[in-house]
Amino acid sequence: MSEKLFDSYSDPIPSLRYDIQRIPIQDNGRSFIYFYDQLGYSTPDFALPTDAEPILSLMDGTRSVNDIIKFSSDEVTKEQILGYARFLDENGLLDSEYFTEHAELIESEYERAEVHRSVTAGTSYPADPEELTEFLNEAFENYDHSDSVNTAKALYAPHIDPRFGMASYVKAFSAIRNLKPKRIFILATSHYSGLYNNEYPNKPFIISNKDFDLPNGLVKADKKAISLIKEQTSHDEIFGTSFSDRAHRIEHSIELPLLFLNHIWQHDFEIVPILVGNFDQLYYAKDGFLAHQIEAFTYLLNQQFNDQDTFFLISGDLAHFGKKFGDQEPASELFDKVKAFDEAFLEVSANNGSKTMLEIMSSDYDPYRICGFPPLYAFLNAFPELDGKILSRELWDETERESAVSFGSILFD
Repeated sequence: MSEKLFDSYSDPIPSLRYDIQRIPIQDNGRSFIYFYDQLGYSTPDFALPTDAEPILSLMDGTRSVNDIIKFSSDEVTKEQILGYARFLDENGLLDSEYFTEHAELIESEYERAEVHRSVTAGTSYPADPEELTEFLNEAFENYDHSDSVNTAKALYAPHIDPRFGMASYVKAFSAIRNLKPKRIFILATSHYSGLYNNEYPNKPFIISNKDFDLPNGLVKADKKAISLIKEQTSHDEIFGTSFSDRAHRIEHSIELPLLFLNHIWQHDFEIVPILVGNFDQLYYAKDGFLAHQIEAFTYLLNQQFNDQDTFFLISGDLAHFGKKFGDQEPASELFDKVKAFDEAFLEVSANNGSKTMLEIMSSDYDPYRICGFPPLYAFLNAFPELDGKILSRELWDETERESAVSFGSILFD
């Protein structure tokens, strides 16, 4: 596709992609701009010296090479500027024709694949199977356990990086180590579906039929159950389902808790992986179209999959707060308020008060960004008769960025 790279002196150079974060960093006393691409299209760990900032600021989609040369010193040539633009384009940083085709190729290859490969192995936990087993065994030896139960319907558990939330993972998954369900519905936060512009309008439930390949084993998708859901929902927008699973490609919220199921259970089981998108519309339109979609889809779950062989894993964290997440105050000044909010959220969830939960979340339009709200709210609508027990509430304090993330777990019987 190199022939598609930008190659003109007179046409405007495509602008830098709006969805890439530019983060100033220091390395060995030198200053750089680190380009963070949430969608993983660009070259990993890509950085430029900060003295590139002036020319980057001129690449706003309106100026050509011929225009930019007018702002440059006599030592800079048009060929150098064009070469620099092509360099950025080749690394996936420009919103260009080349990038559009490059991104579509990545997405279509994922959609055609039959297996989801881990995106967190080697960073959040060891990629080597033996090292991973040792890593998890050590965690279950060193952290407090919950009393294990012999029957349960669901578990609300974190998807925080295990390096920062291991105590809560152990508390959650030790409670269900004696269970042997055959089918696991995973309702998990979708962090990235909103970045797929026109892919998921009115589609809050994004379902994949891929097997999940993790370092501690392959987990097969329950294709029979997924086919049944597709057959019963894809004809009508009221169910809000999408079977275009691009949003799963870089998502961590399913594979992280699934890693722990794979560790504690030795029996065979299959999964139905469902990402749950944004529910913000509920805060100002409690009886809007989204509310009816949630009602329709969760009713189907209750009617079709309310059996002893089916277990529900709800994957979500709690508050995201501090300066990294847009608050004016550092996280340390919000600890008490967030703790009170988290505890109220967990309490109403455990007592199956989905209406009360929505009231809490709507009161100030989700003030602390509870990412676990959509999947947990959906589950509580599907199974309103269950009682829950709060197992944990923890906090990762990212002090150097004056930010924090809280997380917890609930067992439903």
